[in-house]
Amino acid sequence: MIKEVLPAEFAAEASQATILVRGGAMRSGFDETCEALYLTSGFVYGSAAEAEEAFKSDGSRFVYSRYRNPTVAMFEERLRLIEGAEFCRATASGMAAVFAALLCKLRAGDKVVASRALFGSCFYIVNDLLPRYGIETVLVDGRDLSAWEAAIGGNVKLTFCESPSNPAMDIIDLAEVARLTHRAGGTFVVDNVFATPLLQKPLALGADVVVYSATKHIDGQGRALGGAILSSEKFLKEDLSQFYRHTGPSLSPFNAWLLLKGLETLELRVERQCRTAEAIARFLEGHAKITRVLYPGLPSHPQHELARRQMKLGGSVVCCDIAGDKAACFRFLDALRLVDISNNLGDSKSLVTHPATTTHSRLKPEERAALGIGDALVRISAGLEGEADLIADIGRALEQV
Repeated sequence: MIKEVLPAEFAAEASQATILVRGGAMRSGFDETCEALYLTSGFVYGSAAEAEEAFKSDGSRFVYSRYRNPTVAMFEERLRLIEGAEFCRATASGMAAVFAALLCKLRAGDKVVASRALFGSCFYIVNDLLPRYGIETVLVDGRDLSAWEAAIGGNVKLTFCESPSNPAMDIIDLAEVARLTHRAGGTFVVDNVFATPLLQKPLALGADVVVYSATKHIDGQGRALGGAILSSEKFLKEDLSQFYRHTGPSLSPFNAWLLLKGLETLELRVERQCRTAEAIARFLEGHAKITRVLYPGLPSHPQHELARRQMKLGGSVVCCDIAGDKAACFRFLDALRLVDISNNLGDSKSLVTHPATTTHSRLKPEERAALGIGDALVRISAGLEGEADLIADIGRALEQV
């Protein structure tokens, strides 16, 4: 017998902290404390007629782990409750979530309008891959609402953005882009990975679909790949369901179990990381060897007021320009002893990367320049180490510039 750990009547009134620990969990007849890990590819039936009925049903019966799995379902339900969405489908990675959310909706002849400020792999999908399938794509300066309006016109199928963007921290006015998209009859998809479901609620601001790389803050400990798509019931049934079922971007049960454990501490980690990131940003802003700091929580950010309206805190990632060239940046990165060089983010360990030569290295120099990603830019993801220790490490490394 399966029992809900947090019955629906309690979940409706429960706080965010309670949902992060107990939401969506189910106990088997063994009454386990920790969520059970169902490492199975398939499920058995008592009779051939029962199997037939399972495939005719609404999907509530588990029939194959590529479609649905009990451990994955627990993760999906917990994240759904936190996001405030009608449905959630977990994926094997964040990019699997982005690809499925876009491609399940699009057909040859459709038009997509996206912010130019995208993660390198997202940029590849929008700028290179979609046009191969006869899909028109238009890239705009996401900060410019008039550019959105002109590009959307009266016939857009889908709009897409990241906010804050990776790595240059562009903030998109989600409510306004949603309004413009819906006026043209389109669907608005938001990659919310930098803000996490705790700092920003795109669905409440008008977005139709939210995607995550759960590999980042949701896991938060460098262990597992994962992603998620959150949407309305209508989007799931009309667009995503069959695409997901037949193309196989499903999340493994083991990774889902790890991500469930990550959600339990997400609030504690993100709040601490945001405080540390802001402290690092303020330190960098006053340093003679830093020419620019990009952090939405600082008044110096060009879209600080918009960030304050949309986000609860400034996030866990800080970007800055080092005084000098690429070699100066590399000297800084190589001199760090506590902060690790890695292209991941949202980890409990503080990480730093040089976007121009890693995450955005496949973009042409002029494309990087248009996004504000120069050879001097570095991205720092604040972890859970001592704030003073991190600032001291960064300060010592800057002495090498």
